[in-house]
Amino acid sequence: MARQATPMKKQRTHYSDAYREETLSLADRVGVIAAARELGLQPSQLYQWRAKVQQKKSSSEREQSLAEENARLKRQLAEMSEEMAIIKKAAVYFAKNLK
Repeated sequence: MARQATPMKKQRTHYSDAYREETLSLADRVGVIAAARELGLQPSQLYQWRAKVQQKKSSSEREQSLAEENARLKRQLAEMSEEMAIIKKAAVYFAKNLK
């Protein structure tokens, strides 16, 4: 039984972030299929890159909304603390006047 030679594996090409951004902007202008054909890439690769970019944007939007909510809650806590201090002073004042 003769063993067949295994073909050499292709090395993965790693693209820079700048190249990916340029490729995606080209894909937005001329379409994914045309951009992939022009650059010698698979359309599925461009779709994956686009999905990753959108996921990063959505996570940063989520972080922004959480930061806004955090700021709102801090303001609300400060207001409540101020109201509690006023109520405590009023309670002390009225307790003294009851005697």
